[in-house]
Amino acid sequence: MPNAFSRAGAVVIGVGNEFRGDDAAGLIVARRLREQASTQAVVLDWEADPAGLLEAWMDANLAIVVDTVVSGAEPGTVQRFDASTVPLPARLAGSSTHALGVAEAIELARALDRLPGRTIVYGIEGSSFSAGAALDPTVERAIDETLTRVVAELGVRP
Repeated sequence: MPNAFSRAGAVVIGVGNEFRGDDAAGLIVARRLREQASTQAVVLDWEADPAGLLEAWMDANLAIVVDTVVSGAEPGTVQRFDASTVPLPARLAGSSTHALGVAEAIELARALDRLPGRTIVYGIEGSSFSAGAALDPTVERAIDETLTRVVAELGVRP
């Protein structure tokens, strides 16, 4: 039975916590994408444990995941990874504020043969994750850049 989340064949999942500063970046990308006049994907805000991503992208041909990362890059740096065939870089494992991070969820899905045919991860480098913190201005700019790149990736036409 097809997953109601991924009926469109493509799913974009913004991961994060809206109350922890820069950790909200993925959620904001997803919310802004949903506001686009025409999207060609199911768009989800994901504040739950990333292990649930395995269900969220089930039956999707393309999954695009956007999350805040801590990899040592400058805050606001946007990194794109094609996780379809190779593991995410080790520096991203354990960089989540969640119990199980996105990188670990992707590798679990790969091991269980539950990874979509195309899985793209956008990581926005964050710097402030304190409860109630505001977004860093460089992260705010990175959200706009990431949204533009995700729209292009989907082939969305305004």
